[in-house]
Amino acid sequence: MTTECLFCKMVSGQIKPNTVYEDDDVLAFKDINPQAPVHVLVIPKKHTATLNDLKPGDAGLVGKLLMTAAQIAKNSGVAESGYRAVLNCNADAGQSVFHVHLHLLGGRFLRWPPG
Repeated sequence: MTTECLFCKMVSGQIKPNTVYEDDDVLAFKDINPQAPVHVLVIPKKHTATLNDLKPGDAGLVGKLLMTAAQIAKNSGVAESGYRAVLNCNADAGQSVFHVHLHLLGGRFLRWPPG
């Protein structure tokens, strides 16, 4: 955990997100600037700045992020109609908080290619 990281502050409880799921490894909360009717961020509680910084031992945790997103999509009623799971890496891809996070987007038609 880093003391300056916004998401680490959420993990530690210093900032209270609008939580939709939490366990020992993962925190999921509603995005404060939603780009779809369902827009949830799924983060590992362990701080890792970008996908480039993940280690081989993190594979299970990354899998857990995806499985958590799929369950939240089901619980949110968008699993059948469709949803998108996005992991941005670094500034040119749109990463603005440097703590690995997955965007779960659904509840409307999502165009391709994105932005």
